[in-house]
Amino acid sequence: MIISENKKPSLLEFSELMKATDNALNSDVKNREDYYTKRNGKLLENDVFWAMTEMATGTPFESSIQLVSGASFPDIVANNYFGVEVKSTEKNHWKSIGSSILESTRSANVERIYLTFGKLGKPVEFRSRPYEECLSGIAVTHYPRYQIDMQLNSGETIFDKMGIPYDDLRTMENPVVPVSKYYRGLLNEGESLWWAAGDVEKTVPAKVSLWSVLSNNTKKNLVAKGYAFFPEVFSNSPKKYNRYALWLVTNLGIVNTNIRDLFSANGKVPMRLNNGLTISAPQVFYRLSLYRDIVINDILSESAENLKEYWNVETIWQNKIEQWCSIVANLNSSLGFDVCYDLLRAIML
Repeated sequence: MIISENKKPSLLEFSELMKATDNALNSDVKNREDYYTKRNGKLLENDVFWAMTEMATGTPFESSIQLVSGASFPDIVANNYFGVEVKSTEKNHWKSIGSSILESTRSANVERIYLTFGKLGKPVEFRSRPYEECLSGIAVTHYPRYQIDMQLNSGETIFDKMGIPYDDLRTMENPVVPVSKYYRGLLNEGESLWWAAGDVEKTVPAKVSLWSVLSNNTKKNLVAKGYAFFPEVFSNSPKKYNRYALWLVTNLGIVNTNIRDLFSANGKVPMRLNNGLTISAPQVFYRLSLYRDIVINDILSESAENLKEYWNVETIWQNKIEQWCSIVANLNSSLGFDVCYDLLRAIML
């Protein structure tokens, strides 16, 4: 990104204005602390605006301070180039949730932003810092938002952790992609990002439902997706249903406490291989045969990018069904690769 140069007044002068604004607010706190403990985020914008306007007198910023507030980012603009975002907490600490990482409502001409933070829990205090220097991580409400920490040390910002400068991230068409990639890299087994996908904004379920209340047709389609997207359900791992369970909850808001019963059962069933031999196969393969057409359709209609993530592979073969059979055969140790692969091809191809 190209940052405008030779703007007047300078960033140093704006920094001095923000120091003066902090001093003015903290001085006022000494005389009427109770007043500030009753302020909320919206009202506090007026207080910061007042202090900035007063401190701008006799400086290059005089008569240029604008309170834009509302749906705009940041809340206050100075000289049509600098901005101030106002945040606060009612507690006695320096952390809060900030603005959306997308910055879709950012004022077009504002290139340098400070964050003015009001700690409204006694003792009340105000601090201002360059915006990007106090963003420690990402939290999620309805959309990924920055986490604010006014006591953050140099080198500890979310941008330092990701290795992506703030100005680069904020100007990306879809900043969720690198953010979700970073946080996926921190996941432990059994964890999932419910909020992140390749789309600009992922729809999160507004309600949670038990599996038992679903229609039989819905259940059938969802089981088929379990086979298609989570090949580990064929493995012998005790954790083989974990990812599918997380997917049901985080993507669809569906809770199932007996997922094993969907795919497996006691005993084995006779099944015929492509070479004509009949073997004794685990129930999961027989049940696959009942969902065959839906599973095939799910695999063929899913995007390559999503399949890479579901199957944990780097590339997707031209023949997706062959690749799925190979992945499953590698995961199932009870039959051995060759027998398992032959059985899967007999069912699917």
